[in-house]
Amino acid sequence: PAFPYKFKFKFDGCPNCCVASIARADMPYIGTWRDDIPIDQEAVQAYIGGEVPPNGGAHSGRDWGPFDIQKEVIDLCPTDCMWMEDNKLMIDNKECTRCMHCINVMPRALRIGNDRGLSILVGAKAPILDGAQMGSMLVPFIKAEDPYDEIKEVIEGIWDWWMEEGKNRERLGELMKRQGFQKLLEATGLDPDPRMVQEPRSNPYIFWNEDEVEGGWTRDINEFRKHHQR
Repeated sequence: PAFPYKFKFKFDGCPNCCVASIARADMPYIGTWRDDIPIDQEAVQAYIGGEVPPNGGAHSGRDWGPFDIQKEVIDLCPTDCMWMEDNKLMIDNKECTRCMHCINVMPRALRIGNDRGLSILVGAKAPILDGAQMGSMLVPFIKAEDPYDEIKEVIEGIWDWWMEEGKNRERLGELMKRQGFQKLLEATGLDPDPRMVQEPRSNPYIFWNEDEVEGGWTRDINEFRKHHQR
C-alpha cells in the first residue's frame, strides 16, 4: 500500500497492559467489557478479614499492616464509583472507566464482565515530525468476532484517508492533528460519541454541516427571537 509512513497495530488483552499501546501505536486494540463487574461478596469479606492476600500475594512479607479496603481500593477509584453498603461492596458500573485497579487488588472477588470486546484508539506515536502524542478513543466498544468485518471496515476507511491526505513521513496522529478529528470520523463513517472527548470544551471538533441543520444556515431572526427573548 502507498502508506506515507509506517503504521503500527498493538493488541492488548485487557486494560492492564494498555499503557505501551496508548503511547506508541497508530491503532491500539484494548480488550474490555461493557456489562457489570461480577462481585463475589464472600471473597470480599475474605480479603477484608485477611484470609486472602491482596494483589495475589505480590506484596507479601512487607509490613504494611492489615488490608484496608477503604484506603487501598475504594478511595483509589478514579471515578469514586465504589462504596460499602451493609458490609457489601457496591459498584456503580456506568461510572467505571475499566482502570483495573480494584480487580488487580482483589482478583478472587472481582472479575471482568462477560460481554467482552475491544476498544480501538488511534493516533499515538513517538516524536518524529511533531511531538509525541497519546492515542485518542475512536471506537469505545466493538465485538471481536470472526470474520471481524466491522473492525476491517474501520481500518480500511482510515487507510484510504491517510494514503490520500497524508504527507511524506506523516503518521496518522499527525494527519489527525493537521486536519482534525472530524475528518477522521467522516473517513470512517462513525458517529461522534462523548467518550471520544477527553475533557469538556478543551478539544471541540464536532461541527454541523448545512444539510444537517433544519433550515440550513439561513434563519428568520424574528422567528428566532420569539424563542430566545432578551
